[in-house]
This record gives sequence, C-alpha cells and structure tokens, in this order.
Amino acid sequence: MVVGLLLLALQGAGSPAAFGAGVFDPLVEDGIRRGAYPGAALVVGRRDTILFAKGYGHLTWSGSSAAVDPDSTMYDLASLTKVIATATSLMLLVERGQVRLDEPVSTYIAELKGPQTAPITVHQLLTHTSGLRADLPEPELKAIRDSAALMARVLRETPRVTPGTRVIYSDLNAILLGEVVRRVTGESLDAFVAREVFVPLGLHQTMFRPPSRMRGRIAPTGMWRGHPVAGIVNDGSAFRLRGVSGNAGVFSTAADVAQFAQFVLRGGTTRDGRLLREETVRLFTSKATAFGARTEARALGWQAVPTGESVSSAGTLFGPRSYGHTGWTGTSLWIDPDRDLFVVLLTNRAYVPRARRPFTLLKQVRSGVADAAARASDAR
Repeated sequence: MVVGLLLLALQGAGSPAAFGAGVFDPLVEDGIRRGAYPGAALVVGRRDTILFAKGYGHLTWSGSSAAVDPDSTMYDLASLTKVIATATSLMLLVERGQVRLDEPVSTYIAELKGPQTAPITVHQLLTHTSGLRADLPEPELKAIRDSAALMARVLRETPRVTPGTRVIYSDLNAILLGEVVRRVTGESLDAFVAREVFVPLGLHQTMFRPPSRMRGRIAPTGMWRGHPVAGIVNDGSAFRLRGVSGNAGVFSTAADVAQFAQFVLRGGTTRDGRLLREETVRLFTSKATAFGARTEARALGWQAVPTGESVSSAGTLFGPRSYGHTGWTGTSLWIDPDRDLFVVLLTNRAYVPRARRPFTLLKQVRSGVADAAARASDAR
C-alpha cells in the first residue's frame, strides 16, 4: 500500500517536490540519530489525498529488527485513544440523543452524585476542566490489582479546583468518559467503538488489545527481563482496566490514523457515506476553552492551539483553528482545517530511549515536521 500512497502523493493538491523526502527525512532521522526513538512512521495528507508517507528506522535499536512501515507497523497510540476512540464515541452518542454535553456526568454514572462531583458535566470532562487531578499517584496505582478496584478508586476522586475554572489535563476525565460510554450503551468501549467507528471507517488495523499473532509488527514500548514488550498497553490505569480505557489502549498504524484524520477533515464522511453530521464534528473540534496564551486551549476531547508548550507539538505555523493530540508513548496527530492538512507522526519514544531528554527532542521533531508540512502546503 505504501507504493499506492506515494503514487497518490504525485497527484496531490500541492507541489510534489514540496512534500518530498528531502523536506521530512532530515527532521525525523535526526530524532533517531539523537536517540529519541528507534523508529517512526510519518504520513502527511489532505482530506482526499496522501501527500507523503514513509517509515524510518526499526522497531527497536537493533538493525536486525523489522523496519518501520506506515501501513503495517502498529503503535501503542496512548492518549490518541482519547480522540480516536473516546471522543468519537461521544460524538455518536450526542448525535443520537443518548448523551448531553451540558448534563452532569452523574446522570450517567450514579456514583458521582456526591456534593463535590455532582456539578461536573460531560463537557467539562471533554475539555479537561472538571477540576480532577491528572492521574492517581504512581504508588497508589501500583497497589491496585484489578479493574473493579481501579474504577472504584477513580469514582471516589473529587475535584482539586472548582470545575470550569482551569484546564488540568487528566487521564481521569477520559477514564470516566469511557465509563459513560459503557453505562449508556451497555457494552464495553472497545466493542462499541469497533462496531460503530473502526469498521465503518475501514480501520482494520486499529483496535484495543491486539492479538498475540500481531506482536511481531508492533513497536515495543518497554523492556521486561531483557526482552522488548509489545502489544501490551503502556499505561498503568489502562493496563489495570484490562487494556480498555477511555484514556489509552488503542493500537494502530500510521496509515489507519491518517484515514481517521481524513474522515475528520471531511466532516464525518466515510468512503461509503456519512457517519457523523458535519456540525457535530465542528462542535467537537472547535476551541471550547482557553485560559490565556501560556496555557493549553482545549476542544471537546481534542487539544487546540495554543498548546501551552514552549515548543509546540503543532509547530508555529498551524492555523488558529487547528486541533490535535499527542500520546505519551511518542505518538501525535495534528490537523489544520484551514489548510486541509494533517500530520501523523508515530514513534515508540517510550522504548529505552538513548537520549537524556527524549521527550524534549520528540517535541522538536514534531514541531519541525508540522512547520515543514505547513510550508509545503503553502507553496502549492
């Protein structure tokens, strides 16, 4: 399929030379050379065209491990799960009238009817303005052994600041949104999103809990007793929730994530028809809250600009209506609707990096790639 993607690039809506390997190779390869990640998959495109697609490096630091391929190498998407699975599921439920954004979350999760959590709305969970802290402390998380205990502990959490007053990016928000999906639909998040989103979009390599037969092409995110760990979610909360959570757990390829980005850019249409109304997609991807230039702005489930970072993962040139998300394992997706442009960059930064500050280096690569894509788009 890579050959097909690159042939499409030659027919794209921009200058083929502008989106050539010479533009992106030095940026992505520099991240490998400096030890931030052993491999990466990059796809740049528009709503109906792939402009550039390439794999770099290998699944591990060993040159004998499999080379990265944007069509077949699977990555632990980490927090990209929040937009690809969780927010998209909420879009469907909002359209169907099963969930209301301004409704208290306690309408759907009765355990949250206590005086401190009752005011929190679905909208506030999606914009990370619920006031809940970022996550459970690591020592406490390690002491929790099963999914029931983890969920019970999350349901006992209370806001650390008044809901609606500031952004605190929190995995707890997304875990609760995944639970909303489960309570409303009567089925697990993975079952619902597979049937209602992944299958209609043709995302055949996007899934929670990939089977063991796929592990040979999954980029590892850790080591266990000297062996690379691949195919097991690299998130403590999601791991204790048996690999299915609103905050993490989805595995996918760069090609599939690109196809999802095209679906969003097209305003909710698939290759076979419409899955979501355009106004619903616009509602979820439009900036919903911002508390100043040095803080991150949020859409519904998505990050918006400004990102609040000293080196933004969206670069410096993506427009004011841009939205995207990143994942702790080293993944990112950014979309500029005004340019009709998206950038997917998947790495396994979490796998034994050789750099002292791998996350800082990765941010620099993300920013550079986004700016290069924007310049190439503007040069058409």
